[in-house]
Amino acid sequence: MPRIQGVDIPNDKPAFVSLTYLYGIGRHTAIQICDQLELDPRVKAGEIGEEGISQINNLLDKSYTIEGALRRQVAGDISRLREIGCYRGIRHRRGLPVRGQRTQTNARTRKGGKKTVAGKKGVKDMRH
Repeated sequence: MPRIQGVDIPNDKPAFVSLTYLYGIGRHTAIQICDQLELDPRVKAGEIGEEGISQINNLLDKSYTIEGALRRQVAGDISRLREIGCYRGIRHRRGLPVRGQRTQTNARTRKGGKKTVAGKKGVKDMRH
């Protein structure tokens, strides 16, 4: 398994698919990287060779923010939003959806499991 930026990428998959195993690189960016380095995107990752791997590592160091640095950047952005107390920061702090989704129903992924609230027993009985 070739190792790029501290991540093992699979041998048996095409190069552009293997590059997507890196956090911060999707299919489009992986194909762009292959084009910049004049690598065939369809060649298997195990057949790239040491020189190709070092070229990919150098390009990623120079031009892209990936893996740990990108994770730190995203976490820093979220903590900044929390600190300044903007709407998005408050939503992050409370664990609610940030991008305007409805929460009266749904949003179970962010809110967690259902919390049952005791109903008003006997209200129907009082009416009759």
